[in-house]
Amino acid sequence: MFEERLKEAALRIQRHFDSVFAEFEDVPVTQAMAYAIYGGKRLRGFLAIETARLHGVDIKRAIWPATAAEALHAYSLVHDDLPCMDDDDLRRGLPTVHIKWDEATAVLAGDGLQTLAFDLVLRPEVGTEAVRADLGRSLARASGATGMVLGQALDMAAESARTTLSLEEIRYLQENKTGALIRWSAEAGARIAGDDPSAFGAYAKALGLAFQIADDILDIEGDVRTVGKAVGKDLDAGKATFVAILGLDEAKRRARNLVDEACDCIARYGDEAESLREIAHYVITRNA
Repeated sequence: MFEERLKEAALRIQRHFDSVFAEFEDVPVTQAMAYAIYGGKRLRGFLAIETARLHGVDIKRAIWPATAAEALHAYSLVHDDLPCMDDDDLRRGLPTVHIKWDEATAVLAGDGLQTLAFDLVLRPEVGTEAVRADLGRSLARASGATGMVLGQALDMAAESARTTLSLEEIRYLQENKTGALIRWSAEAGARIAGDDPSAFGAYAKALGLAFQIADDILDIEGDVRTVGKAVGKDLDAGKATFVAILGLDEAKRRARNLVDEACDCIARYGDEAESLREIAHYVITRNA
């Protein structure tokens, strides 16, 4: 049931992107943007759709912030893959944008996806001006220098200085780099409905850390053909990861505990939140 809903959400998101990109000129930068958003698990978009459903928000409204989250995520991946950042040649089993086109096109495609995210979340179809303003401002904070960009900068600084981070420092780094956009996605449904998003923020905070620990584990145990990108790079580069600090077994235990914590945060929603509990378990059992 869960996997079917996840696939259905992914198809909805892709169809929505297709309709949005149909409005653009067919030039290399928009081709690269469309290429970058194709595929993937769509976990962030799924969180936005599912939390909206829990709040009685129609999919016709929820699809906009769902695609906004995925556009923002895709932008971060395009820039993260650049030679000046993580220097990756493969993403989702395909050549990265700067390999398929060039670095300049990749930079511009990432810029275009970032601004597209705000265009999508501010569309009148989403809701009232107050709702859209709240979504736009919270997305800016989650993705900028108080969120994802901060986490990425801390990661690069630690790698450049070859500094050994403490567990608390790694947690803070990843709560921003990976977790901030996941939290925004999980809070989106409540924000559209004008409700308190705190329970979903707490759920997503634990979920985001579990997701990142799972990523760190995949960098050790994963296979490039399944994961769809290079593995072992973090270990070779001496990057700050949960596995590096905790060891493999303890990292796996922490991830399981975080999943339990995430599920506890949404216990009051009962069976209606079952898909959110399932996605929490999924993030630590996935192989890609």
